[in-house]
Amino acid sequence: MDYTMTMLFSFLEASGLWAPIVFLLFHGLRQFLFIPVAVLCIAGGILFGAILGAFYSIIGLTLSCILFYFLYQSMPKTFGKMKRMKEKWLGDRVSFTTGQIAILRCIPFMQYHLLSLILLERKKNVFSFTKQSFLSNVPVAILYTLFGQSISHLSPSIILCILISLTILFYLFREKQITVKWNDFFAKKSLKIKTREN
Repeated sequence: MDYTMTMLFSFLEASGLWAPIVFLLFHGLRQFLFIPVAVLCIAGGILFGAILGAFYSIIGLTLSCILFYFLYQSMPKTFGKMKRMKEKWLGDRVSFTTGQIAILRCIPFMQYHLLSLILLERKKNVFSFTKQSFLSNVPVAILYTLFGQSISHLSPSIILCILISLTILFYLFREKQITVKWNDFFAKKSLKIKTREN
């Protein structure tokens, strides 16, 4: 991670006036360069300051989500592995709210575009997907831009408290209704009738 940060800093500092645009391009190409979201947000905070760094990171992460949307729409078979991974880990009926996705994005080991896939399945329209992506990117960009460097120096007890707080928030932001698909409901009902008849 230190090597990646050093490379990123040297490249962005050499960009001069073009540094914000290069930074946004890094966000867009981040998944192809295997740069974690936290590293880019921390770099943005150090290079541009807290406010501008958070602003650029929110815009860059949203651009990354839009790129993911169009790649997914044009090559759905390529993302089949990610979809299978989502179904294996979370089941095929998982439905997180935007608030829950925003909280999960703050956890460093969560796969960023797996959460984008869940959001895309909820919001198929490009405009609503972009809006919800923007909203879910705000907490992660602010968290890592402002506190990114100090997070690595926190004690295990403080990290545990933060994770417990995020878990409570995740529970509070849940969807308050359960949706059962028509075919699933009647398939179970007809199965019960058949077992009673036997």
